[in-house]
Amino acid sequence: MEQQMPLAARMRPETLDEFVGQEHIIGHNRLLYRAIKGDRLSSVVFYGPPGTGKTTLARIISLETQYRFVQLNAVSAGVKEIREVASEAQNLLLNPKGKIILFFDEIHRLNKGQQDVLLPYVENGSIILIGATTENPYFEVNKALLSRSTIFRFEPLEDADILSLLDRTLKDKEKGLGSYPIKLEQEAANHIAMLSDGDARVALNALELAYLTTDPNDEGIIVINLETAMECIQQKTLKYDKDGDNHYDIISAFIKSMRNYTEPDAVLYWLARMIESGEKPEFIARRIMICAAEDVGLANPAALQVAVAASQAVERIGWPESRIILAEAALMVACSPKSNACCVGIDMALEDVRKERSGQVPIHLRDAHYKGAKELGHGKGYKYSHDFPMGNAEQQYLPDEFKDKKYYLPMNSGHEGKIRQRIAQLKGDLEERDRLR
Repeated sequence: MEQQMPLAARMRPETLDEFVGQEHIIGHNRLLYRAIKGDRLSSVVFYGPPGTGKTTLARIISLETQYRFVQLNAVSAGVKEIREVASEAQNLLLNPKGKIILFFDEIHRLNKGQQDVLLPYVENGSIILIGATTENPYFEVNKALLSRSTIFRFEPLEDADILSLLDRTLKDKEKGLGSYPIKLEQEAANHIAMLSDGDARVALNALELAYLTTDPNDEGIIVINLETAMECIQQKTLKYDKDGDNHYDIISAFIKSMRNYTEPDAVLYWLARMIESGEKPEFIARRIMICAAEDVGLANPAALQVAVAASQAVERIGWPESRIILAEAALMVACSPKSNACCVGIDMALEDVRKERSGQVPIHLRDAHYKGAKELGHGKGYKYSHDFPMGNAEQQYLPDEFKDKKYYLPMNSGHEGKIRQRIAQLKGDLEERDRLR
């Protein structure tokens, strides 16, 4: 049966020394390494992309521990199975050590009721929980359960790790392909490592497919060259879950790259990642519009105009042509002078409106047109701005409680630099505004 298993399953490491990658959590003298070696593991959650070793490490723990090890899958296991494991853990006749290590694959699929059943047993220590998930546990797992567990994040494997795994597979005569006359050319190995994108399972599946579909040459050797490797693994499977961490991390990188003045190359890279992963053009356009308003502002008012036009255009056009429109809008924002003065100003004003006493409209600014308004003195003494040089009538425009507040703090950047100079010319209070900034 073992020989019939896929190569990726057969090549799972069985000891910590065979485990590849994740040096930041399982390297020698790391916390998790010491806990496994000393058989002192507490409840943990392994979180990371597929093919990075979460289930493999759980299997290694099952071989290293002296405690009974039980594996359940969240898709098929219910409350009944969880209670049975807990009952066995507390039965000293069946389980003299009084503890069971319970590995839950795809723990994010457990519903609230199942997680609540687990909680008291994890809390009293009769069950040592190992959960594995590709989803963010902070969103998917009960907070009470998380507070009693240590979360370890698994990262995609490095190309060097994948190459090491391929080499070991070709040499292993018992579980791997060491008994067969196979030659994996370096270019082919590099291609598999690169397009597997840190997923060991993808790399081993590609190697197995290449071996099974390649005829031996005249010397009886199965040569896996670059051309064969390219046929067996033609395109990366981009890790981009529209509701998961990767989605938010990439859009965050995209926005932060646009915010900086000298990173147009990074902007195009992150934009390409979203396009290739099938992100909706409307979503990307919305983020560009927000960045144009929040981070460019009045330093270049045209940036928002271009962003809005791009948003309207992609709704009518769609992929693939929208890539050009989005690239133009994103680069417009990225290469514009920047100012967040509009964003800071409105947030400061909102803070005062929400938390301070409401100010009254100065009587000379009140509407004098409705019935009885003039008799109440509304509008009396108002100075019409156009009657004064440069349209600047000096009078109080803010409520008494806020008459000395400064909300708009213009930066000396792009078009806003001209606005700043105009305010300095008319009001002469830029020194005070700079102090506030």
